[in-house]
Amino acid sequence: MINYFSHFQGKKITLMGLGLLGRGLGVARFLIEQDAQLTITDLKTKRELTDSLKKLSKFKGVKYVLGQHRLADFENRDLIIKSAGVPFDSKYIKEAKKNKISIEMDASLFAKLAPVKIIGITGTRGKSTVTDIVYQILKKHYKKGDVFLGGNVKGIATLPLLKKVKEQDIVVMELDSWQMQGFGDSKISPHIAVFTNFLSDHMNYYRNSMNRYFDDKANIFKYQSKDDYLIISQQANQEIRKRFKSKIKSKIIKISDNKWETKLLGQHNQNNINLAVEVLKILGINKLVIKKELKTYLGMPGRLEFVRTFKEVDYYNDTNSTTPDALMVALNSFNKKVILIAGGNDKELDYKEVVKVIRKKTKAIILIKGTATDKILKLIECPVEVVESMKKAVGKANQFAQKGDIVLLSPGATSFGVFKNEYDRGDQFRELVNKYV
Repeated sequence: MINYFSHFQGKKITLMGLGLLGRGLGVARFLIEQDAQLTITDLKTKRELTDSLKKLSKFKGVKYVLGQHRLADFENRDLIIKSAGVPFDSKYIKEAKKNKISIEMDASLFAKLAPVKIIGITGTRGKSTVTDIVYQILKKHYKKGDVFLGGNVKGIATLPLLKKVKEQDIVVMELDSWQMQGFGDSKISPHIAVFTNFLSDHMNYYRNSMNRYFDDKANIFKYQSKDDYLIISQQANQEIRKRFKSKIKSKIIKISDNKWETKLLGQHNQNNINLAVEVLKILGINKLVIKKELKTYLGMPGRLEFVRTFKEVDYYNDTNSTTPDALMVALNSFNKKVILIAGGNDKELDYKEVVKVIRKKTKAIILIKGTATDKILKLIECPVEVVESMKKAVGKANQFAQKGDIVLLSPGATSFGVFKNEYDRGDQFRELVNKYV
């Protein structure tokens, strides 16, 4: 039996990025348990990382470098594990490469080491929903082994799954473009890959280069073999044909336009379901079982999530809408005008098209302050309320709301500045609606 833990035991390892969402925390705990000589470095300060640091306080011997990175922590090490979002031209990563130190990421390092079948789902929008549908149904109906969840999932680190998985198991991973960088560096792709769509996002990181963004996403299929599968939407197929000139070795499955009975709103969710169904069919899940499960599937928190009806007003939480495209999809999922809570910070994205949809599909607009809000305000030609907190946003929405209305939180922008992250933004909205409305 191969000892996968020898990669970590007694090794000098720098963990670049602890964060607040739990993934860095899970990796740190795993490395500590393997008796690694661990240095944790993060640009966030000790105060900003209080919650994560508390959970590591019982472990001794960990070295912390917070509020900064230092070149010294990228020299004389056995391994660097970097978090998602580290700049692709980071001088610290360049220093590690210059010193011939291995650089890995949580999900791709697991994929390289683990003897399991991996289902990877990427794309600009829809990957969380596809991941969740596949995972929830496999968890109940896959009989050949256990099923685990990994990748870009709040609170879940993938590397610690090395302690649990066996050869017959499956790991379902949501993979963002940054995590796909790790797969590209390792020259590996998942056994079953899903590419949901390719739309503009993260242009602040990719410096307005859609090609650079696509190159990271394309690692989902670049290193597949003839025995692997690539499942794609029509939109993803068009983008792949336009941007990827090499031959794809895997079996390509383009989804059909089947309509499913579901509680999920919008055509985009029919597409998400069709992508998930193809994965389930490959793994031998009966179509009647799939159909039955989809009827009762409620969707994920923060993605057009129905929160409650109060005084005949429906409240929806779509906090994971962080791009103009996502906001347009949300607005077009309803057949009447909504009271919209949107805005936040910008990722160097274009808001011209979404403003046209906002004008047509809203009866009132409340924007939370930020650089994306500033962009929208320059483009829009109708009354808008600008607020500085979720409490004020929900309060304003309720002033506008009448019997039969819909109040929709769908920001179309990032959350940073006013909120810790998009999860905090959605949690605040949900709590206010449930408590005060």
